[in-house]
Amino acid sequence: MADVVLRDVVKRYGLVEAVRGINLDIPDSSFVALVGPSGCGKSTTLRMIAGLEDISDGEISIGGRVVNDLAPKDRDIAMVFQNYALYPHMTVRENLAFALKQKRVEKQEIRTRVDRAAEALELGPLMDRYPRQLSGGQRQRVAMGRAIVRDPEVYLFDEPLSNLDAKLRVQMRTEIKELHQRMKTTTVYVTHDQIEAMTLADKIVVLRDGHIEQAGEPLELYDQPANLFVAEFIGSPSMNLFPGTIEADGFRTSDGLLLATPAGKAPAGTRAVYGIRPEHISLQADAIPSTIQVIEPTGAEIQIICKIGNQPVTVVVRERIKAKPGEMIGLAPDLDKVHLFDEASGKRL
Repeated sequence: MADVVLRDVVKRYGLVEAVRGINLDIPDSSFVALVGPSGCGKSTTLRMIAGLEDISDGEISIGGRVVNDLAPKDRDIAMVFQNYALYPHMTVRENLAFALKQKRVEKQEIRTRVDRAAEALELGPLMDRYPRQLSGGQRQRVAMGRAIVRDPEVYLFDEPLSNLDAKLRVQMRTEIKELHQRMKTTTVYVTHDQIEAMTLADKIVVLRDGHIEQAGEPLELYDQPANLFVAEFIGSPSMNLFPGTIEADGFRTSDGLLLATPAGKAPAGTRAVYGIRPEHISLQADAIPSTIQVIEPTGAEIQIICKIGNQPVTVVVRERIKAKPGEMIGLAPDLDKVHLFDEASGKRL
């Protein structure tokens, strides 16, 4: 096992900088998720750690050893890809053993490692099947097993669950987390799904346009987003945002509505954005009047899309409601959960 350190890492494609001077410390045994929208540089960063992409500037080290000029096979990493990357003409057992045979590991050791991985991932009944005879979830377990048998210092996952259906994604998330808890191997995991990142990782790194917007524990990013981008990206449904001005007695939205705010956030006259998460708004008859647009039951929760003036607002509640679209309800934001951001810079106030 080993830590992974990136120092001023840059990746250029001609005149385009896909990764812009990233500095990141990934501690030994940790599980770090790189998240962000398409084109933010997360997969490029992972591929540079793996050695599948050359870095343009900076330094990457694994376990204290600079790996800039090392081939992927010499970095002691194992990568699990989005498309499984299994050999179609090999059985599950042969796929698991292939990398070890290439390294000329002794036959008994190969058998031991393959059997251990098969037991950990419940692949025993599938060992003599070919990839075409497996479901998507089974193929992904084989891809993970092939990484496990190598016993690397670092696991790299590149959106491994994106090809699976919703139920399998949840199941595989649990398997990946349990696997990490057992093996304690340093893991770097790329995903565009912030729920996946929140449930799996010890630390989340939010990327945008090739640089890091914020890095921290999942609940730290949820409770204290550093800026508007992180506030909108982390959390589902997204945070409700109201542009306006901080006044002495509260926050005046651009529609003229006065909202209560925690004291002392910023001086009166500051142009800002008021943020409140859907789950931090309760329904109260004498609170801010709003018009129901759509009601979306999801089972344990109900999503209500309302309008306050011209501003759409999403609310998530757990209680059952009898109100219908077109009716009025009162919305009460939890003042302890209100976020304020500078309108010009987007930074948290």
